[in-house]
Amino acid sequence: MRLDDVDLLDLDRFVAQEHYDMFALLRREDPLHWHEEPDGPGFWNVVRYDDLVEVNRQAEIFSSEVGGISIAEPVAIEEMTGSFDLRGVLMLTTDPPKHTRYRKLVNRGFTPRMIGLLEKYLRHRTTLIVDEVIEDGECDFVIDVAAELPLQAIAEIMGVPQEDRQKLFDWSNKMIGIDDPEYASDDNRAAATELYSYANSLAAQRREDPRDDIITRLINAEVIGDDGQPTTLNEFEIDAFMLLLSVAGNETTRNATSHGLWQLMTNPDQFERLKADRDGLMDTAVDEIVRYASPVLHFRRTVTADTEIGGRPVTAGDKVVMWHVSANRDEDQFEDPDRFDVSRSPNHHVGFGGGGPHFCLGANLARMELRLVFDEVCRRLPDVTPTGEPARLRSNFINGIKHLPVRFTPGNRVDPGPLPD
Repeated sequence: MRLDDVDLLDLDRFVAQEHYDMFALLRREDPLHWHEEPDGPGFWNVVRYDDLVEVNRQAEIFSSEVGGISIAEPVAIEEMTGSFDLRGVLMLTTDPPKHTRYRKLVNRGFTPRMIGLLEKYLRHRTTLIVDEVIEDGECDFVIDVAAELPLQAIAEIMGVPQEDRQKLFDWSNKMIGIDDPEYASDDNRAAATELYSYANSLAAQRREDPRDDIITRLINAEVIGDDGQPTTLNEFEIDAFMLLLSVAGNETTRNATSHGLWQLMTNPDQFERLKADRDGLMDTAVDEIVRYASPVLHFRRTVTADTEIGGRPVTAGDKVVMWHVSANRDEDQFEDPDRFDVSRSPNHHVGFGGGGPHFCLGANLARMELRLVFDEVCRRLPDVTPTGEPARLRSNFINGIKHLPVRFTPGNRVDPGPLPD
């Protein structure tokens, strides 16, 4: 492969898993690679670990708000998805100090202490999820297992009734999978509108019936506006929080879980090690799953002042794309980076971001969910094997697995009783 063979806009090459070879070439030969763009100005590609961390931590120079976080320009995103321009409203597309104010509103729901309080509840739900498939001896692991726990968790945290969680799943798939033939349809543009309408309805309910959930906290929050005066969140801002938590809260962990099982099944020596020493290896295995999966492939930034990346100049207004999936395979950071190793330590991956203000809010929750699922898999589905290849999402943004058919020796339900308080 040569440099002129690199095409990071060809989504089918990501489905075919060719991007790993493209990034390995760029890390060796052109670590700040300029990529032409048919319908845009072109963009720089940050593919090395150290460079990505440096960009991520300099929010004042590399903005999430000026041009958004996707390679495509914001106007194109609006046209494709039917959503609104979320710059300056969605936490992912705001810069400090506004980003800091927004993050404080929901941060309390994702602290280690709060996540710890959820553990008994989510462990119970994990048992129930496996109960639903264990007697059958086969399932679509993505739909039946991997998607369920993050959906149930984020619904609980947000205050979404559990019977409505499938709506979050469907809306998320349609918004993220707009370039995938399985999800692309005339309904894609309607998904964002339906989600916003649902958020407004739920907010109205919480004004009448406040509860201990994030939606109640948001509608009652007092924030400092751009004019320096105290105010409350408007409808659009609440919609944006609902969008962020619904999509980010289930897509990333669902895909990390699916990738994790695929790697364990295709690296049976690592699966055996984990089953033999769950207590000793589960934490390192979880971080290796996140590193290897890199559920979010990239985030974009826009340069606000002339500067350098890795000693090379970039100019104000330039588009910069940070490829987390490449940084997580950087040979200078990780020994034998293409090897899946459940005992890898240290493992300073950037699967939750490379530090800075946009470090993943839900990292503690995601790690706990992954621990719970794989502990249950190791105990109750120890001989799980694939019956087909994973069906991969056609995207260069989300490293998604849509389906993963598996089989296992049928077992008995546990029926753990009612959910704990």
